[in-house]
Amino acid sequence: MEFALREEHRLVQTTVREWAATRLLPVAAELDRAGRYPPGLIRELGDLGLMGVFIPEAYGGGGMDTISYCIVMEEIARAEAGVSAVLSVNNSLDCFPIFQFGTEAQKRKYLPDLARGRRLGCYCLTEPTAGSDAASLRTTARDDGDHWVLDGTKIFVTNGVEADILIIYARTGGEGSGGISAFIAEKGDPGLSVGKVEHKLGIHTSSTCEIVLQSCRLPKDRLLGERGKGFHIALATLDGGRIGIASQALGIARAAMEDAAAYAKERRQFGRPIAEFQATQWKIADMATRIQAGRLLTYRAAWVRDQGRRHTREAAMAKLFASETAMWAATQAVQILGGYGYIQDYPVERHFRDAKITEIYEGTSEVQRVVIARHVLGLS
Repeated sequence: MEFALREEHRLVQTTVREWAATRLLPVAAELDRAGRYPPGLIRELGDLGLMGVFIPEAYGGGGMDTISYCIVMEEIARAEAGVSAVLSVNNSLDCFPIFQFGTEAQKRKYLPDLARGRRLGCYCLTEPTAGSDAASLRTTARDDGDHWVLDGTKIFVTNGVEADILIIYARTGGEGSGGISAFIAEKGDPGLSVGKVEHKLGIHTSSTCEIVLQSCRLPKDRLLGERGKGFHIALATLDGGRIGIASQALGIARAAMEDAAAYAKERRQFGRPIAEFQATQWKIADMATRIQAGRLLTYRAAWVRDQGRRHTREAAMAKLFASETAMWAATQAVQILGGYGYIQDYPVERHFRDAKITEIYEGTSEVQRVVIARHVLGLS
């Protein structure tokens, strides 16, 4: 076993940490308050190869491994979680399925611009009546000669307002997971529009909206992978995506711990800094321990993925533990700051709001427990 980062990983960490500290952290509070998507910063991330971290350089990506992706996600989320959500969706939920399941023509057409941050992707799976039970989705795709015709509504689409390239899951056959196929759509396709834009508790920098499909016509070559294999593509995509969300959660947890620790060293009560009180120290100690445990789980899942092995259980464990750590650490950080933790002048209030979504999207904590239990018990 080797627990130290390799030289290339340390270089990634140093580069991204410096960029996040100088370019992102100073404007994080402003971006959150304004709910503003930052196209210039996203383009800079593309120039650094971070909008397509594990996409080969031949397709415009960074050509890095999943450990590097974890490092990137944690460092960006430590500075501003909304931008890390934009990064996560583009990397895990758009670039990956096109690279893994797309034709060579699809890879050449879409990956370079996505990986360089010149175009943005989103992932359209969830529907009003199909959340955790994604296999029950009702959006349809009808074969109409040279085109597919899609009808339905997708909700909770991260990046949906700004997205240029959309991965859409729709029913091409009968009931159940075997009747679902995946498609690539583009902004401007006839019959595709942005519906309701959601106002959220946190991650304000990334948009969340409905995508409405009304007789949306897609050329036949927009089918991603094989017909009827869309649910397999969705699950394989989410396995990798959950590693990214685990890393995002660790970044938020680390931000909560570091900001709370800095405050505790300065805040004086009863004649001394509150960092000297055991009650504060134990909170910080538990935060540090849980964050490190979550990081080990996450890196383990990333390593298994980089070995080309199935990583469903490892990704679920990492996502479950890291997301619950983020919510717990943010709660403790607010408590350490007391009343100041509840106002927007201090960043832990933002960390608290941002942390919650990591327990929900790309599979709730309850779903992760189901996935883990089924693997442990040997159930299908």
